[in-house]
Order: sequence, then C-alpha cells, then structure tokens
Amino acid sequence: MWIEMERVKGRWKLYKLMNDHGMEVHLLNYGGIMTKIIVPDKNGKLENVVLGYKHDQDYESNPNFFGAIIGRVAGRIQNASFSLEGNTYSLEANEGGNHLHGGASGFHCVVWDAEPFQKDGAIGVKLSHSSVDGEGGYPGNVEAIVTYTLNQQNELIVDYVATSDKTTALTMTNHSYFNLSGNGKETIHDHHVTIQSHQYVELDKSLIPTGTVLPVENSPFDFRQGRKLADGIQSDSPQNQLANNGYDHYFLFDQNSNEKVIVKEQTSGRVLTIKTDQPGMVMYTSNNLSKGFELAEGPSRKHLGVCFETQASPASLHNEGFPSVVLQAGEAYKKQTIFSFGVE
Repeated sequence: MWIEMERVKGRWKLYKLMNDHGMEVHLLNYGGIMTKIIVPDKNGKLENVVLGYKHDQDYESNPNFFGAIIGRVAGRIQNASFSLEGNTYSLEANEGGNHLHGGASGFHCVVWDAEPFQKDGAIGVKLSHSSVDGEGGYPGNVEAIVTYTLNQQNELIVDYVATSDKTTALTMTNHSYFNLSGNGKETIHDHHVTIQSHQYVELDKSLIPTGTVLPVENSPFDFRQGRKLADGIQSDSPQNQLANNGYDHYFLFDQNSNEKVIVKEQTSGRVLTIKTDQPGMVMYTSNNLSKGFELAEGPSRKHLGVCFETQASPASLHNEGFPSVVLQAGEAYKKQTIFSFGVE
C-alpha cells in the first residue's frame, strides 16, 4: 500500500491512496473532493467508478458538488432559516428561497488541512477544518474532521467527527456520483439497487420535504427486494417526475442491519455495498446533471451517476419526527460510512 501526493493548484494537493489489489482513491484537500475511485471489474479490469472533471480547476465552481464533503448541513433547508433555543438564524438562499449544501462558504469549497497516514494494513488522509461562529449564518465555532481510509479489503471508510461551542445544525455527507459501469460508459438506468428502507420523505415542487413520510410499498421507491434505477427514472409517479425524472429523496433506513445499500452493475459485475450508522440517506440520480461539462471520461449527461448521501435530515429543523441535525454545544458528532467494492 502506498500514498502519493502532488500539488495541483496553489494550496490544493491531490492525494492518491493505493492498496495491493489495484484499488485507488484520489482526493483533493480542496473540498475533500474524491476525484477518482478505481476498482476492478469481474475480469480484473481497473476503471474509475465516480464522476469527476477532466480539469482540476473546474472543481472550483463545481455546481454539481462532484465528490465533495458537504456541510455544515447536507441537503436543503427550507426558507434558508431555522430556529434553535429561541434564536432564528438566516442562511444564504442559494437555491431559490432555500439553502443548499452549506451555501457558498460550505465545506465543499474550503481547503482542508490534510494529514496522510499509514497504520494496521490501511492508509488514508485525515482532513481538518475550523468553521467560525456565524460562517454561512450558522451559530458556533465548529471543529470538523473527515478521515478517508482505504484498506486491503477494498473498503473506503469515511469517518466524520465534529464539535461546536454553541448548539448548531450539522450533518455531513459525501457527494460522490457512482457509476459502476466504469469510466462512465453507460448511464445508471440498469444499476440494480437494494435499500433497507420502508419509508421515504415526500417532496414539494421545490424539492423541500413536505413533512410527510410515505411508505415505499407499491411504489418505485420500494428497493427492499432490489430494483433498477430505471424504474423511477422512467416512472410517471408524481414524486419521480417533480425530481426531474428520477430520485432526489430521503430514505429512512430500517435499523435491522448495518448493511444499508447494495448496488450492482451486471455487465461489469461490480458490487458496491454501503454500511453506515447514519439514520438515512438522500439518493440522487443526477437528474439535473446537464450537458456541457468536460468530465474525465467524456461529456456530462443526465443520469450518468447516482449519489448515496448518508446523513440526518434537514427537514428536522421545520418538522417533527425526522432524524435530527441538531448538534448540542460540547457534544461530539461522530458518524461513519463504509463503501465496500467487490464483484460477482
């Protein structure tokens, strides 16, 4: 196992993590962005299974949030405001009248302090960032640490730790767009996905949760026995259609298994298993990924990747009964998501 580092732009550094089985994870200290994940297919062919730009400088604008750490709060906050402990906080309205993915000063666009490490058959990079009180409108001085670890079992382990000196809102995730066909050869229509979830969150036309939790039963949102993403992309279900033909919805995980998501792509034989202690995730099928971006493997297009944004729900700031994003002063936020790659 080994780690390489190169400078790519100013204070930006690119780290390449490589294990003994050919798996590689490439990441920038800018935004904690994973630019490539290279894994073998059933024939041993090594290919990239996440979307990324051809030119590193395009990550500076990165309207699609490719591969980035998202925070302080991943997802949409209704009316770009919330109230905590009797105080109301106004955030940047960067998507219509709502707040998305931490705004312009979010974790996706800061240069993190990076510390590579090697230990116990694993290698990785520990990223640290201090977010000051009032940044983006959020209360509290937040100390955030995100650690990427690659082991010999072809697992990418992402650990999130944070503390705040004031009660605040926080839930972090990673915004990688997966495409197991390899090198973006095909869209994700035929990706077969299993999700341990019997409930999902209804959205309004602005993609803001209505406050209603719906059963997945008898709908394109029932992934308990597995189904292809095409079922929702091509569905006439109003919820799929308002998301611009696909999924951009929060699924509440059933808590009977740590293995929450299994993704399979038949042609390559690749299998992605996602384990997490997060209470749910947003599954986003790149419905708004437009043409015109120069990606590492070719031109961008709709439905070219799928995101599995494991996190709590920002809807909890305005509705009862959702997994909370409130972090109490002095308490530790500690979450883990494991992306495990294999073949069948």
